Amino acid sequence: MSEGWDVRRAGPEDASRRVLLIPGGLCTTEFFADVMAEPAVADLGLVAAALPGFGGTEAPEDVTMEGYARLMAAFADETGCEVVVGHSLGANVAIEMAASGLFTGPLVLLSPAFSRGDEMRSLAALDAVGRVPGLGIGVWAGMLGLLPRAVTRRLPPERAQALAAAMSGNDPATCRRIVRAYYDYLDRYPSLVPRLCEAGVPVRVVRGDHDEIGLTDGERRGLEGRPHVRLITVPDAGHAVQIDQPEAVARVIAEAASAGVS
Repeated sequence: MSEGWDVRRAGPEDASRRVLLIPGGLCTTEFFADVMAEPAVADLGLVAAALPGFGGTEAPEDVTMEGYARLMAAFADETGCEVVVGHSLGANVAIEMAASGLFTGPLVLLSPAFSRGDEMRSLAALDAVGRVPGLGIGVWAGMLGLLPRAVTRRLPPERAQALAAAMSGNDPATCRRIVRAYYDYLDRYPSLVPRLCEAGVPVRVVRGDHDEIGLTDGERRGLEGRPHVRLITVPDAGHAVQIDQPEAVARVIAEAASAGVS
C-alpha cells in the first residue's frame, strides 16, 4: 500500500510498542528526524509516513481529510502502530482517524487547527486566491518557489537548510488540491473539538508557547473539560514544536505510548 511513499523508520524491529508519525502539510519525514533520534523514544518502533502527495510523492485520488484518515488508519494497522502522532495537517488527519472510529489508540497532536479561524491567515489567503480560475496554479507555484527562503528564516539554523530542501519537491497543483480539500473539511466542521472529544481516545494536544496556530478560549475550555485530554504547552517553541524542542516532544510521545493519558 505504501509503495512510493516517503517512509522513515527508527527503533528496534521487535519493539513492543509502535508509533506512527504523520508530518504536516508540504512536509516530509525529515520533519520528524530530530524527534526520532531522541533517547526518550529509543525503545519504540517509530514509523514516520508523510501524507502521499507532499514532498513530490504521488497523491491519492481522494485527498479529502476523510480519505487521508482512511489511508493512514490502514497504514497504522498494517505497520502495527498503536499510537499516532500528527503535526499540523497531519494532526488534523489524526483527529479524523479517531473521530471516524478508524483508530482507537492514543493520539499526540502537535499544533492542530480546531477551526478555520485557528489556521494561519497566509494559508487561508493562499487557498482563496488558489481557487481563482487561471490564477491558482501560478500563485501556488510562486509561493512554493519562495518557501525555502521563508522556512530558513523560521527554523533552527542548524536544521533550516535540510528542512527547506525537504519541502522543495512539492507540486503546486497537488498542494492546491489538498489544501482546498482541507478548507472544505474545516467548513463542514466549524469546530473539531466536539468530534475529537466524543471519540473518547486518550489525547495529548501539544503546542509551542508562540505557536502561529490559534486556539480560542471556547476550544480550550472544551478540551480542558475532558478527563482523557491533556493540553501541553512547550516553552520556546513555535508551530514546528517537534523541531524547536524535539526532546520535550519525544518525552510526550514516550509517555503516551507507555500509559495513554493519566
